Amino acid sequence: MSLRFIGIDPNTGQGESPTVWVDENRGELVIQGWKPDAATEAECARFEVPGHAVGIPDHEQVVRVPARMVPILRKACDVAERAQLR
Repeated sequence: MSLRFIGIDPNTGQGESPTVWVDENRGELVIQGWKPDAATEAECARFEVPGHAVGIPDHEQVVRVPARMVPILRKACDVAERAQLR
């Protein structure tokens, strides 16, 4: 695995460190965020997409990141997209 650090929440404090990396070999984003509360997780689990099972599979997890990290996520998307083009 080849993780490239992209950015961390600019308002990071003690115990608060939402972070974004890109796995350049796989062209994937790796996101560290806050665990959602039960209400958020339940709402996500109810979301329906045609052709997909409802719920969050056991091998997946919902995380929260602050909206102020949108520029970091955009940068990560650009890096991941370029990795796919190699």
